[in-house]
Amino acid sequence: MQIKNLAVNLSDDRSLIEIAAKHLNIAQKKIKKVHILRKAIDARRRHGAEIKFIYNLDVELISDKTATDRNQENKPEIQLPHISLNPIVVGFGPAGMFAALTLAKAGLKPLIFERGADVDTRQAKVDKFFSDGILDTSSNVQFGEGGAGTFSDGKLTTRLNDDLMAEIIETFIENGAPEEIRYLQKPHIGTDKLRIVVKNIREKIIALGGKVFFNAQITDIEIKSGAVKAVIVNNDQRFETDSVFLAIGHSARDTYEMLMNRGVEMEAKAFAVGVRIEHPQEMIDRTQYGVDAGNTKLPVADYMLTFKDETNNRGAYTFCMCPGGQVVAAASEENQVVTNGMSNYRRDSGIANAAVLTTVSPVDFTDFGRDPLCGVRFQRHYEALAFELGGRNYFAPVQTVGDFLNGRSGSTQFLTTPTYPIGFKAVDLHKCLPDYVTTTLAAALMAFDRKIKGFAGDDVVMTGVETRTSAPCRILRNKEDYQSINTKGLYPIGEGAGYSGGIMSSALDGMKAVINLMKKFYKGRIS
Repeated sequence: MQIKNLAVNLSDDRSLIEIAAKHLNIAQKKIKKVHILRKAIDARRRHGAEIKFIYNLDVELISDKTATDRNQENKPEIQLPHISLNPIVVGFGPAGMFAALTLAKAGLKPLIFERGADVDTRQAKVDKFFSDGILDTSSNVQFGEGGAGTFSDGKLTTRLNDDLMAEIIETFIENGAPEEIRYLQKPHIGTDKLRIVVKNIREKIIALGGKVFFNAQITDIEIKSGAVKAVIVNNDQRFETDSVFLAIGHSARDTYEMLMNRGVEMEAKAFAVGVRIEHPQEMIDRTQYGVDAGNTKLPVADYMLTFKDETNNRGAYTFCMCPGGQVVAAASEENQVVTNGMSNYRRDSGIANAAVLTTVSPVDFTDFGRDPLCGVRFQRHYEALAFELGGRNYFAPVQTVGDFLNGRSGSTQFLTTPTYPIGFKAVDLHKCLPDYVTTTLAAALMAFDRKIKGFAGDDVVMTGVETRTSAPCRILRNKEDYQSINTKGLYPIGEGAGYSGGIMSSALDGMKAVINLMKKFYKGRIS
């Protein structure tokens, strides 16, 4: 039996079995187990109402079959194709990982090439960068096993609605993610747990016949008569194939350049740039939960804010909000400074951070060219300026909101100490962002302060620059079969190809591209 939209007051300490029995007007002893299908928080306080949890429940009665059993009964048998050449997956982030896993489950024994290191080696290299400013351009926050999502908040939210989403969630749980991601409204895994999950998925792929190669960059691709024939790894190893799943991530700038030189159709696209802003987590909790802030039943609070600047018709918004997290050094090329946000599973740093961004589009990149990679050159320009402003040692440029809004710089009386790990220098952030971006951000900060009191406090710190919000270009593909519009056998997938944003949508994109490949080879039902 299912119960939908069941509201439970924060102060209600009864068990879910007791609450479900009361709601259904049946004896508790008739209930074997209660499965949480969804759990959300209603923190609205209309007329002084109490904070509530909103549940969707599957109530398993004695002698009743579980929802899992019923789903297994209805699950169709998957019929698998046979192809002659090993499919190749380029990149081992969410899109590449789930493409590879789907191929391996189908018995297709994929070859996976990841330019960075395995996740443990990658972690050591990231730690070295954070502590000493020594950057490895192949293994960092952007590159390596697990992709950029591994060093993030690990959010699993998405606006997409697809039956395969449940399978992705179950895969995460089977490989070490907490079971609560199955039902929470805003599930997340956290960087610490994601590192375990990606290793376990890799081992599963290998057990199914796949091969994973680390420190293996695709440096060229052979195309003949409009079709993929082979890939070149590390400039000297050649692997023949007729199916390449290109999950390169949004920072693989050299790979973009190689593809453009090989004639693969691409286009510049919009993305967003801005800064990271930090506040005490307690302040955000008080804003969202009021007097109930700090209640152990409640998760640390988050926010999502938007603003439209009518004077220049640009919008601003907060992005990748990391409750209880930190700002991280996300550079992947030498002599550039890039920021991002990250949280561990417990989100217990005491600091809330988020990007404050405005969108930029190809019309803004004309000073950097009019080809598909003009956005890449735009990013590099402002990341290099941030590197210069920080002192040319990977320190990040920072500025208080008060200084930013009032034409000053150099204040170091911060509400919270900047969490960017390498170091920081108080400067003028206007010098490492375009004027139209800083003008829009200034207006947005004041608007956001009206929604969250203290958001734009004089001593609130901002760190620059955030430029890797999504891919700066798109590798064009057919909607029907996920193939490149002019290169047969090339499947651009995930965030780096310009078709998703975040862990879940990227994983889904990888899975669906593989399913379309399998449908080509077998007419039976593929699910």
